[in-house]
Formats: sequence, structure tokens, C-alpha cells
Amino acid sequence: MGKRKFSGLESTLIALFCLVTVVAIVLIALLASGQPGVKVNTTQNGKYLPFVLPDGNSSSGGCSALLAESICTLRGCCWNPQDDTSVPWCFFPSNHGYKVDGSVRSTETGFEATLTRLPSPSLFGNDINTVLLTGEYQTSNRFRFKITDPNTKRFEVPHEHVGSFSGPAASNLNYKVEVKNNPFGIVVTRVSNGKVLFNTSIGPLQYADQFLQLSIKLPSSNIYGVGEHVHKQYRHDVNWKTWPMFSRDIGPSGSMHNLYGVQTFFLCLEDSSGASFGVFLMNSNAMEFAVQPAPAVTYRTIGGILDFYILLGNTPEQVVQEYLQLVGLPLLPSYWSLGFQLSRWNYGSLDEVKKVVERNHLIDLPYDAQITDIDYMENRKDFTYDKVLFTDLPTFASYLHGFGKKYIIILDPAISTEKLSDGSEYGSYNRGQSKQVWVNESDGITPLIGEVWPGNTVFPDYTNPDCTSWWVEECKRFYDTVPYDGIWIDMNEISNFVQGSNNGCAQNDLNYPPFTPSILDKLMFSKTLCMDAVQKWGKHYDVHSLYGYSMAISTTEVIKTVFPGKRSFLISRSTFVGSGKHTGHWLGDNAATWEHIKWAIPAMLEFNLFGIPYIGADICGFFDDTTEELCRRWMQVGAFYPFSRNHNAEGYIDPAVFGADSVLVQTSKHYLNIRYTLLPYLYTLFYKAHTQGDTVVRPVLHEFYSDEVTWEVDRQFLWGPGLLISAVLDPGVDVIQAYIPDAVWYEYETGAKIATRKQWTDLHLPADKLGLHLRGGYIYPTQQPAPTTSDSRKNPMGLIIALDDDNKAYGDLFWDDGESTGTIDSKNYIYYEFNVSANILQINVINNGYVDPNNLKFEEIKILGVLQEITELNVTQNNVLQTSLHNITYYPSDKVVHITGLQLELGKSYTLQWTQQASINERFDCYPNLDPTQEKCEQLGCVWEQSPSNPDSPSCYYNSDNAYSVDGVEYSSSGLVANLTLNSTNARANEMYTEPIGTLRLEVKYHSNHMLQFKIYDYQNARYEVPVPLNLPSSPVNTNENLLYEVSVQRKPFGVQVRRKSTGTVIWDSQLPTFTFSDMFIQISTRLASQYIYGFGETEHTMFRRNMSWHTWGMFTRDQAPTYKLNSYGYQPFYMALEEDGNAHGVLLLNSNAMDVTFQPTPALTYRTIGGILDFYMVLGPTPELVVQEYTEVGFLPYYKLALFGGLLIGRPVMPPYWSLGFQLCRYGYRNDSEISQLVEEMKAANIPYDVQYVDIDHMERQLDFTLGARFQGLPALINKIKAEGMRFIIILVSLAYFFKFIIAELRIYITAFLKLFFQHKAKDPTISGNETDYLTFSRGVEDDVFIKWPNTNDIIYSKVWPFLPNVTVNESLPEQTQIQLYGAHAAFPDFLRNSTVEWWKREILEFYDNPRNSSQSVKFDGLWIVSVEMCLIFGVNDMNEPATFYNGALEGCRDDLLNYPPYIPHLGYRSDGLIVKTPCMEGEQRLPDGTRVRHYDVHSLYGWSQTKPTLDALQNATKERGIVITRSTYPSSGKWAGHWLGDNKAEWDQLAKSVIGMMEFSLFGISYTGADICGFFNDSQYELCLRWMQLGAFYPYSRNHNEKGTRRQDPVSWNATFEDISRKVLNIRYTLLPYFYTLMYDAHAHGSTVIRPVLHEFVKDRATWDIYEQFLWGPALLISPVMQPNAVTVDAYIPDAIWYDYYTDEYIGVRGKSVTLSAPLDHINLHIRGDAYEDGAYLLTSFTAKQNGLDITVVHHGYSDPNNLMFTEIKVLGLSTTVGQVAVLQNGGTIPSAHTVDYNSTSQNFWLTSCLVNFANQDAVGVTCMNLGP
Repeated sequence: MGKRKFSGLESTLIALFCLVTVVAIVLIALLASGQPGVKVNTTQNGKYLPFVLPDGNSSSGGCSALLAESICTLRGCCWNPQDDTSVPWCFFPSNHGYKVDGSVRSTETGFEATLTRLPSPSLFGNDINTVLLTGEYQTSNRFRFKITDPNTKRFEVPHEHVGSFSGPAASNLNYKVEVKNNPFGIVVTRVSNGKVLFNTSIGPLQYADQFLQLSIKLPSSNIYGVGEHVHKQYRHDVNWKTWPMFSRDIGPSGSMHNLYGVQTFFLCLEDSSGASFGVFLMNSNAMEFAVQPAPAVTYRTIGGILDFYILLGNTPEQVVQEYLQLVGLPLLPSYWSLGFQLSRWNYGSLDEVKKVVERNHLIDLPYDAQITDIDYMENRKDFTYDKVLFTDLPTFASYLHGFGKKYIIILDPAISTEKLSDGSEYGSYNRGQSKQVWVNESDGITPLIGEVWPGNTVFPDYTNPDCTSWWVEECKRFYDTVPYDGIWIDMNEISNFVQGSNNGCAQNDLNYPPFTPSILDKLMFSKTLCMDAVQKWGKHYDVHSLYGYSMAISTTEVIKTVFPGKRSFLISRSTFVGSGKHTGHWLGDNAATWEHIKWAIPAMLEFNLFGIPYIGADICGFFDDTTEELCRRWMQVGAFYPFSRNHNAEGYIDPAVFGADSVLVQTSKHYLNIRYTLLPYLYTLFYKAHTQGDTVVRPVLHEFYSDEVTWEVDRQFLWGPGLLISAVLDPGVDVIQAYIPDAVWYEYETGAKIATRKQWTDLHLPADKLGLHLRGGYIYPTQQPAPTTSDSRKNPMGLIIALDDDNKAYGDLFWDDGESTGTIDSKNYIYYEFNVSANILQINVINNGYVDPNNLKFEEIKILGVLQEITELNVTQNNVLQTSLHNITYYPSDKVVHITGLQLELGKSYTLQWTQQASINERFDCYPNLDPTQEKCEQLGCVWEQSPSNPDSPSCYYNSDNAYSVDGVEYSSSGLVANLTLNSTNARANEMYTEPIGTLRLEVKYHSNHMLQFKIYDYQNARYEVPVPLNLPSSPVNTNENLLYEVSVQRKPFGVQVRRKSTGTVIWDSQLPTFTFSDMFIQISTRLASQYIYGFGETEHTMFRRNMSWHTWGMFTRDQAPTYKLNSYGYQPFYMALEEDGNAHGVLLLNSNAMDVTFQPTPALTYRTIGGILDFYMVLGPTPELVVQEYTEVGFLPYYKLALFGGLLIGRPVMPPYWSLGFQLCRYGYRNDSEISQLVEEMKAANIPYDVQYVDIDHMERQLDFTLGARFQGLPALINKIKAEGMRFIIILVSLAYFFKFIIAELRIYITAFLKLFFQHKAKDPTISGNETDYLTFSRGVEDDVFIKWPNTNDIIYSKVWPFLPNVTVNESLPEQTQIQLYGAHAAFPDFLRNSTVEWWKREILEFYDNPRNSSQSVKFDGLWIVSVEMCLIFGVNDMNEPATFYNGALEGCRDDLLNYPPYIPHLGYRSDGLIVKTPCMEGEQRLPDGTRVRHYDVHSLYGWSQTKPTLDALQNATKERGIVITRSTYPSSGKWAGHWLGDNKAEWDQLAKSVIGMMEFSLFGISYTGADICGFFNDSQYELCLRWMQLGAFYPYSRNHNEKGTRRQDPVSWNATFEDISRKVLNIRYTLLPYFYTLMYDAHAHGSTVIRPVLHEFVKDRATWDIYEQFLWGPALLISPVMQPNAVTVDAYIPDAIWYDYYTDEYIGVRGKSVTLSAPLDHINLHIRGDAYEDGAYLLTSFTAKQNGLDITVVHHGYSDPNNLMFTEIKVLGLSTTVGQVAVLQNGGTIPSAHTVDYNSTSQNFWLTSCLVNFANQDAVGVTCMNLGP
């Protein structure tokens, strides 16, 4: 409540008075001094001896410094100015203080000694020369000593609990006390370790009538407590701070003011053992508490006695318990008082209060009590009400009870002396006057008159029993008129709006003592009563700070009388030691500022030390206007204040102004519901506080004292031991730094375990979120929430079980009727203990003395941290199995079990035992190798159980954790590092080479806000890592607050968890049993965020998203035609995943060894690889299209000459030349160049668009690269001819050099002369036979050392591929494989990882293009087609580059069975044949550019990747154009240099849909230029199939019709005229749209966007699109819906939710967001246009923006001038609903001439502008404006 301010006159008088007082004090000091002071060093034993000058400050210069020095010297103290003005300049020498007179005497309770004062100047006069020291060993942990005047009785606090001790002295003490004799000191030592805890020898004892001081040296600076102040941090700043204590009506501020209460207790944490002690001074006079760096503290008081208690504990919590056993245990609050409360100073009227109640009732805001401030009173008089504005107040409590709520009133102590407003007597005053219950003036008779809210007032003396009786009577009288449920007592410091009294205060040593502590205003009676006023307990000088305490005691008597047998409610502003027994406390009149929301937490922690756990601050701030953000954040954290009340002052904004639909209200309801859910837990904490002194709001250090970081944590707090609250306390923040202590923690709302522990972490807390975490190892009783506790107490109960590292947990529950007194003493309560261990929950009733009227039951249990599904749960009672119709739900991603439907009656004991077993979906394959058996399975320590219901699920599966754990994690702003520990007890039996490695390290790097890397490797032994380096930033490019993800390491068992911050969705969670890491078998699994996973390749898939029903796919490059489940040409270990909310992310595993991945319906994914390391990269999107763009941002550097390419990024797909987007023809089987020439002419005659012609290997001499066969000698001339006509030509290259060696078995019918030749050449030069000496490609390759070799030798590995032997006649009627066996020559494999191979390859390509030996043989190709070891030089096609062989391994066999047949062979085709199927031996040795030797075993799948970049470089060097390379084998980043076709498909209908799937997958992989062989490569195509395929293929980026020899021709002119017409039509559409398509290619190249775009990429919010794969988009806007079934004349299509126009008719189709059946006759492919929606800079980029009445055409980039002077001559606008009357063409703001025509069709609502000559490349902006719109 607000307070009155002093007037200007009053302030002036106060200042003058203070000045006079200072002068008087100086004079007194001068007169009192008796001997001179001296200057000495400022330290004694390295520590300062403190003394503070009378004004409370040391001076720093000028006149005041001279004055201060003179005073210091006259007092016999030492003066030494310091640079640091916070350090006292005046301090005691060693000759001050007291000494022991005689000996220390033993007593029944301990000891005593007489102390006499040492000769020294007096500080403030009236020194007491002889004092009595009394020591009492009260308990083994509590020592008391007091120093009194043996000759004169001095004031001692008449505390109801802390009193005299009669003994006997305790034994088995945990402390030892030593009394120092001269000078006197007391030293208290901990017996267990000899540590000195409390040592007063640091400074002299001062004991005068009005100045008592004792300093204490402490063992650590970990000092907490003493109040009431605003401590901005919980742990004291010991840098010379002085804190005054004297109860005062002043609100919290940033100053070091004395506030409402006095609490003299502090706690000192000694060290990380947790050993702690507390110090308490029982004294109520005005005092100071000073701290200094020694560390030391000083108590300085101006009256009473020195009465100290030292309390020992092994933990901080034990110290608090010891202290509260001494001063009084806290009250047990009513259950309803733990509900939320609302209050406001000055609602204006009761009607307004009722509106508040009703509006909050309507929105179901949890809310239990309504409070009215003094505005309900008549003229602010206690025990009255405003009969005008609050007419119905007498019935208001009943009204609230109808809502289940309570009514709390405020009462101030000050009683008006005036009559009521109607002139009648004010009865409360009169009755008090007659009973003489007021505080009196110094005469002890005359009531002291002051001024408070009602005007002139008297002040009840609550220390007077008669006053208590009067107070009880008045409260009862008022209750009989205006019923209420609880009382709030305020202004009880005691507050007075005039200084002292209306008559002023007398000039004496009580009102103006010799020394005034540094209290606010430095005036004892400022804003309170005169110090010489008289109360029953003594002079106000002594009892002032006891006023609130005594009022609370009296009000407790009110509650006993008004609410007999009920606890009711009491909250007080002023408190003293022990107040918590009677009252709670709020932190006073705070302000709506961010500082105050922060300061409330240290204050709550302190009041829990003081034994007042029912504590809170005014939520949203009392003074000042709050903001929605501040109030929202305050309501979130305030929902977890023990006393949770929103209260603000008159004249300021009411938080209700933000509205019921505001985020403030929604988040308030959310967290208040959580509060109400957890009230049984909170109530139990209060029970433990009430019975044993536990804290409720608990400092983190109390639970984690061994962690020094927690010693300073004060922006977070705990409820008891288990609930961690981390709030946003700063404006504009949604990411906070929170400390996660060393324990298992679970997110409250999801139940998911966080892996973060013992570290600071970023918590992402958007506007509506608060950090709430449950500590593992604890069980939390819960109850379903309701808007009031009266309703919630009727609801079913539950338990949240949070398992710790050992799968154990403990908890308890106290339950009674929630309001009666004495329930504990009478045993009228239920007390449970809960314990979980070994999958058994014991629910044990310890006390069952209460029967709840609501027949409550425990109906639900949540168990957090359950690694396997609970499949069976048995409930027993007294060992008898109970019938239980419960349901068990397991959430595997969060590892949470939710059990519902239980009927466990409150008050009864139960045992619940469960069985955990992986459900079918939770089974992870423990024996993925060939031929699993029960015996093999059990040898691995796994479970064998076949599942007839799901035969695809593994029969052998894990039933225990993985063998790795993590002990410690090192965190930094850029990531984390952790070493993994191999738990030998969990390690399973393994064969050699698959024995787990015990020296693993995890590194996580936060590369950017949307991309992270986590890598697991052997830190002791270097392993192969993929030589495809990423162009990652040298330092992270991220900000913690903007990271899209948070990473946590799960420690036991090991796992990595990645969570999307914005939604909390776990997108990676590898804490699964599968993880193992050995030399030749590495396995890791992760749970997935949904069933929607796309990617991984290259394998033939039957749908775009992966089938999660136990499917395993191998990855290992192989010359394998697309076949279901067989690994094919490329290796793409990348996937994109959708989350349930439509967010997307992508994951790359950078590993090139043979691998497989298993998908299972968990959903989960398992990776298995047989070498290398685990190196994962994750991008967070959040849209699918952004995932691809971010993935292609990952910078793969080329493997060679890295420095040259350091700035390049991966994946930005190659920018193809425009011509390569034209239609293309190829055939393996052209008989000669004349056949090709004839085809070209036929296509020209049919006028079918067609840009590129190929030749396959037919053109070579015996399939030798860089040669021309006899039938193709005219090929160079043909190429030149068709290029002159505007076409392009591409040839194939097979990247093998051939050397013809023969093995005897191959000779068969051949003459033995070859044997002689073979052996002769083998002995000398294993390169080439005599008649092959002119094959320069091979010879130069040998010279340049370019081939893969056997390890540790210079011998080349040979196998067979295409080339035939020279001078033999090949029987082409034989099967191809037979031909190879009979006639095939030897082939060597270039090692493209070597620098020398790269240069050799470039030279061979260049000389083929421009033959230096015979220019007529130059082949002027435009691109290259590279295959395995063959290579087609079209616009660059690499074929057979897996690498492929037609002979498994090598001609003479492979030499290393371990590598070729490793212990684990992934799920590859022909798995039993090992890794060498159709490829060279795995032991083949290759060289990296730096000379490092690598095994083909590791780099096999990089072969095609390594060939691609050199091929593109050679092509561009030869042609001086962009060119294009097409490669069959790919790896991540191949798309940067090449396109890809989907390989040797078949002429079958299913291949149409599979081609779409393949293209969409390669869009994910960053390879935009893709396509399939139109009409099929193998088998004869059929007419309808080929026609539909031509329609579909017209929209492949790489659009090529290609088939093999021996099959019928399938080019468009090989069928009939109708076929030609349909092909021409659809290809004309392609060519019409090529500018759009080319722009899409540019976008892909520049920005990484997709060209062939899955529908879901544009419409991800529509889940129907997630499964679409028979339709696709060109970019964002062209929807293609092809026919893919035979005999179909319709097609079922999904029309996404957008505006769509038919491409052919331009009409709006009127359908969106649903499936339709579209007409699709044989000559038609359905196309729809969406209606809403380079190298060296040598290109033109134009943007088009359509507006309401115009079109803007803007050249964004003008780096190219087209030689054809192109114009925009036709513009078509679809969906224009208004008539166009006139069109103007404008440029630079002016109209330019244009002879255009306008045509508008009102039916189709389409508009055409024709003959409009707008230059295609005009650098100036052009506008086309439609005017006169409308009819």
C-alpha cells in the first residue's frame, strides 16, 4: 500500500535537525577522547579491523576528511586513507576491547567468565567496564553465548521461544569452544575437521549502554541471510557493505535501506562438503550488520545485550532446521491459502470487485481468494466499511463462497481518534481507550497521537495482553457484521506519517542516541513513533522492531477466536525472528520494474532461511504501470511463489486491461493450473517446514552445495528438493542462461529428460513459457487442477515419478482436511511414503488418521525416464493381486509412461510392479547380420523372440542399455565435448574387429543458428575420415539466443538429444541400446520426430517417404540397375524429416563406408556402417525447402587443391547450359554414324524439338575410351554438321584403361601363343600386350602412376569391364556377360583421388576433343557422360563410375578376406558374396592428394564423386563453354559439378512413378539436373507406355530418351505420326516454358532451391501432400499430374490449397485443397499453373511483379546481352476479374509508343496483350498499366 511523503518544510526541518545532531555527536566524541591516536598499518594478520564513523561513512577528502581524521584519532583508533572509499579509513588497534578477568568457570549449562574493559578511549560514552560472559552448550549442534551487565538489568527480547536455558549441557558436541583471554575473544571450531567457524578475535568487543559491537571472522565468504533489505544477490557481497536493521515503512528499492522487518540470522556455507553453520543474534534494537572481505561480519547494535547462537549442520538445510527448532517452526498454512489471490488498492466499489470475480470465473482462472485493501473501509478506519460504495460487503464472503473462494480483509494497527462519518462514536477507539491499550508517550500514561491513513491515530500496544483482548474482540465484532476468511496486517513497522508524534519527540538519548546506525534518514523516529514511547514490553527504543511480531501474535489469537479450530490466513508486512510461526509475509510495496521481479527471488530465499516460507512478492508490481510483457513474465514466476498474489496500487494500470485473450491471461492460466496440479507436493513441503524446519522455496545450493557454481545461483529457485523454476526476468528476452545442477532433470510439461547437467545452458522460453524441470529421483504427488482448491481437492490424485540415474525415486505426501488446527498433534492426517526401485513402486501409508470425504483415489501415474515400454502392471494390496482396469501409454520419444484408470484409494498402501519389455515397435535389431539364430542372438546377450504377428520385426533384439556412458561434459558457447566411458558390464560379446572401442569422444559444434555437427571418434587412434572437407566457418556463426536447436548429452546410457527450441520437438534422440563403436562395426539409432522421412539413396523406392515398417536399405555404390532393395549407383546418406507440426530438418552422416539404414515404426532409424567415424550434420529448416537450401550451404571442399576452392559451398547445384534443357536422344546400339545421321534428319523432318544427340560406347574401338571404331569414322564430321545446325553432341567415357592380360581359364579356344605373350610381358611390364602398345591412354596412365594398386606393391589391380581383346571376332549373339568372359580384356582403374590422375584425365579428354595427332579424329563434344570406369563424353556423362567391373574383385582374386568379407556385411545386394560384387577388391590402395594411403574399402563410394570435378574442368577447358557432365555415381556435393540420370531402368509402367520419386530425392540431395531414361533402357517399350513416358519425360530436367541395343527403337520418330504429333506437342510446351525452367535452375544454383519440387515443399501445412509422389512441381508454380497406368484416360490428382489455372485453357479450375479425377486422354498430360504465388555474372535476371492494375518488368541483373534482340511480344494475365479498357506501356515514368492489341475474355477472366514490343533485356524498368478497369 502506498505511503505518505514528507512536505518540503518537514524535509527542511529534518535536515537541520540532522545537522545539529552531527555537530553534537562530534562534540561528544571530542570530549570523550582521552588519549591520542596513531597511524599504523591498516591490517592486523592481514585483515581489516572495522570501525565506522558516527555518520556511517569513511571520508575521502576535503574538510570532512580532516574532521573524520580528528575524530578517529581522538578515539584512539587508527587512520589510513585508502584508494577504495568503500574500505574504512578508521579502524581499531589491538588495544581496545575486553579481557577475561580471572578464569573461565564451568556451569551446569556450560561456562561463564567475567570480562573487564581494556583501557582505551570511549567511543560513545557510558562504557560498561565489567560484563558477564555466559556460554551454553544447548545441543550437540547449538552453542549460545551472551554478554550481559552483571550489575544492571538490560533489555532482553521477551521471545516466546528463545529464552533461558536450564541445562544440562549437551554432550557429544560437534563443536569446540575456546575463550581467548587478552584481548577477549570466542573461537568456535568444528570438531570433525578442526575448521574455525566463528572467531571474534578479529576485532574488539565494544559494550556500552548504547553501543555494542562484536566482529566475527568466518571461514568463507558464502554468507546468506540477515534482513530485511533488498539484496540484489543471494550471496552477500563482502566488499565492505553495511546493512542497517530497524523495521521501517519503506518500499524495496535499489538502495541499502532497512525495510519492514528485522532478521538477524545468517548462514555460512563453509565449503563444498556442505558443512554449514548459522549465526543468530537475539537483539531487537536498531543495529547494523557489516560484511568485509576477510571474510568477517560485524554486528553493531545500540541497546539490549549481545545474545548469540551458533548452529551447526552438515548441510545448509540442516542449519535452517536447527535454527527453526530454536526460534519456532513455521505455521502450516490452510490449503486454500496456497491458491492464487487477487487484490488491488482501490477497486472503487464492491460492484467492481464482483466484476473481477466474475470475469475471472468465466475464463476459469485458478483463483482462491479475493482481497480488499483499505478502500473497503469508511474513511480508512479499521472495523468499518463504506456503506455507499461497499454496501453489500456483509454478504460478500457468502457471495465468494458460492464460487468456492475466500475473502481476506486488510487491517492496519493505527486506530483513528475521530468519530464516524455520520457523527456517531467510533466504537473501536472508544473501547480501546477505556481499556488503555495504546502505546503511550514517555510518561507511560498519555496515548501517543500520530497520523496514518484515517488521520489522527493512536497505536495499539500489542505487547499488552489487554490490547490483545481488545483486538480479538474488535475483530470478532467486525466479523459478525462483515464475515471474512483471513486477515492481512499492514503498516505494522509501526508506520506513522509524522515524525514520532503529533507533539514531536523529546531531546534525549533514546530519540537521539550517541550512535545512530545507518538507518534510512539517520533519525530514529523517522516515519514511526518516538523512541521514548512506552509499551508493556519496554521502551519503544527497545521494542520498535517487535511491533509487527507482537501484532502477529495478537492476530493469531483473533484467528483462534473468530475461526475456532481453523487455520484461516494471516500475512504481515513487518516480521521479526520467529514470526513465521504465526504469519506469512509479502515483500512489500514493490514497483512494476524488471529489477523488482529479479530482487524478489533472493528475498524469498532469505525468508525461507528465516523460517517464513509462506512468502511472495506483489505480482506485476504494486507501484507504477506494468506492461503486458512484465506482468506476463511475473505471473509465470509468481505462480510459483508460495504466497501467490497479484496486487497493485490505485492510480496505476490494472493488468486486466490486457484482456482475457491476451498471452498474459493464457500463460497465467497455464502455469496456475500447473501450480494447482502440484499443490499436494507444495502442501507436503509446508508440512515438512512446519514439522522439521525444511525450506519450501529452496536455494539451489541447498541441494547441490558440492557444486560451487550453485553458491551464487539466485535467478532460479527450487520447490523443495525437486522442482526447478527458471524464469525470464529481463525484457525482450526469450532465451535465458539457466544453471542445470548435477542431477537428472525432466521437462515438466513433456516429461522428456534433458541431458544438460552441471552446466549453464540456454533455455528457450518464448512469450508464454517458463522453465520448469523435475529432478530425477523424486516422486511428486499431484491432483487434477480446478479453478479453486475447494474443487481441486475433490479431483483424482496422481503421482509423477521422475527416475534418477539408477531408476529409483522417493517421495511423500501429507494430506489432511486442509484447514483444521491440531491435525498433526491429533494424528488426524494421512502421510504416505513412496519409493520406486527395481520396477516396483511401494505406496506405503505411514499414518492413516484422516478419511477424506471425497473418496479420493490415485488414478494416474506418470513415470519419467523409462527407456522401455511397460507392458504389464500388477497392483497388489497386502500381497493380494488387485483387479485393475488401467491403461498404459508409452511415449518413446520422451521416454514417458502414462498410466491411467487406476483406482488406488487414498489412505491405503499398495505395491505396483511392472514389467518392461520393448514393444514390437521398440525392438532394435541385435543381430542384423545374415542368418540370425537364437543361439547367435543369446551369445550377444540379447533376447530371442519371434513375432508371428509382425514377421518383419527383429526376432533378436536388445533388452539392456548400450555400453557407453558420459561422466563429464565440457561446454562452450560454440558447442560441447565429452569423453565416452565403456561400461564393461554392459558390453556384449563381440567378435574380433567388432569389440567396442573404449576411447571415444563426442564433439558437438554449433556452426550456425540453423546448423550443427556432432561427431564421435576415437581420440586415441586415428581412424579414416571422409576426405570431403566441409567449408565450415572457422568460428561459429551463431548467437545463443537465435539458435534454432538445443543439444543435450544423455549420460547413462549415452545418447545425444537435439530439440527444436521453438516447439520443444525432439528431432534426434540416440539414447538407445544399439549404440556401439568398433573398428569394423559402428551402429547408432535415433528416435524420429514422425513417420515422415525422405531421402537416403541410391536405391529404388516405391514411394517418396520411407516405409517405416522394418525396412533396411543398403548404401554402397554399385553398377546395379534400379531394383527394389538393391543398392545402386550412388551413395547419399542424407534424409529430410518432417515433424508433426510441419517443421522440417535434415541430417547428413558424413561417412563413405558400406552402410545400411533400418527404419522401424517406433519411429526410429538405425545406421550401421563398417568403418570410419560418425560425423553428423543437421540443418533445422524449418521448412522443407529451407532444409535443402541449408544443406546445400554446407561447404564441401573439393578433395584436391583445397586452397583453391575454400570459398565454395556444397550442393549449390551446377548451372546447366540452356541447350542442355532441350530434349535429347541416345541409344546403346547405334550400328554406325550413318544411322545417327538418319535419325537426326527424321527428327528434323518431324519438327520435334530436340537439342542433343549422344553416342554410347558403340562408337569406340572395342569400347576403349578416347577411340573411334571403324563404323564411326564419320562421327567427327557428323558432330560438326549437327552443331552447325544448332544441336549439341555428347559422348560417353568409361573411366577404365585397359590392359590385355589373359588367364588360362579365359583362353578356351584361343591359341596358346597368347600365353607366351602374357608371361613375357608380366615379367617385365604389366601394362599392355604387344599389339596394344599404341593405346596411349593406358601407357601414359602407367607413366603417371594413376591406377589403383595392390597395397604395399607397385602392382596394378586388374579386372574386366567393356573392352574386348584385339583381333578377335566377337560373337554378338551370345549373352553380354558371356561375351565379356570370352572376349573381355583386362581393365585398370584410375585413382581419381590422386593429383596425378586428375591431370592425366584432363589431358586425355582434351586430346580427344582436339586430337594433336590427327585433327580429323577430333571429336567436338559438348558434354561428357561418365560411367563407372567408362565415360561418355556427351555434355559430360560419367558412367560405370561406381566403379563397376564385370568380374567380382580382381582377375587373380582378392587377397584380404577380412576387408572383402567383413564381420558385418550391410544389407546390400548379393550380400553373401561380400563387398566385391561387380567392383574391385577392397584392399586396393588409393592415395589422397597429400599422399595419404587409403583403402578402397573406405573410399569405394567416393569413386564417381572423385571423377566428376576433373571431368567438368576438362570439359570446360576443352570447349571453353559451361558444358554439362552427367554422372551415374554420386556422393554428397556431386551436384555441384554434374547432373545425374537414374540409371539403367526397364521399360515397365512402375518405372514412371519411380522416376518421379528418384528425381524428388535427388532434389533433396542437391542434384537438380536429373532424369530417367525415357521409355526405359532395358526391354522393348510399348506404344502407350512410351507415349505416356514421353509426356512425363518432357518435364524431366534431364530429358533423354535412351535404350540399349537388342531392343526396338523407341525414339519419337520410330512409332507413327500420332506419336510424333503428341511428342511434338508436349515438347513444345517444355520449350515454351524453358525460360521459367532455366530461371528455376538459376535459383537452384544461386540459392539451393529445388527444381523438381515435391508438392509438400510448397504446401507442408497440408498433411495430404506429405504422401504425394505421383505428382510434382516445377518450382513453386507448375503442377504436373502425369498418367502412370496403362489404359488410363483419367488421372487421380490432388489439387493443393491455392489458386490453379489449367495450362491449356487458362481457366481457373475452381478446386483447391482436395483430390479430383482429371480427364487425361492419350494425347494429354495435365498441367496447372499456380496463381498465387550466374557464372562470372554473365546472365540476365528479370523479375515480374503483377499488381492490381499493372505489371512491372524489372531487370534485376544485366550481365548478358542476347544477340537475338528478343522482345516480350505477348503477355497473358489469368484470373483478372475486371474489364481492361486501355493499356499503357511506361518506361522511367513516361509512356512509350506501343502498337499492341488488347483482348479480354470476361468468361474465362483472362486478358491478352499482343504485339507489345518490350525489349527482353531493357535495363530500365518497364511498367504495363491497365487503365479504365471495370465495365
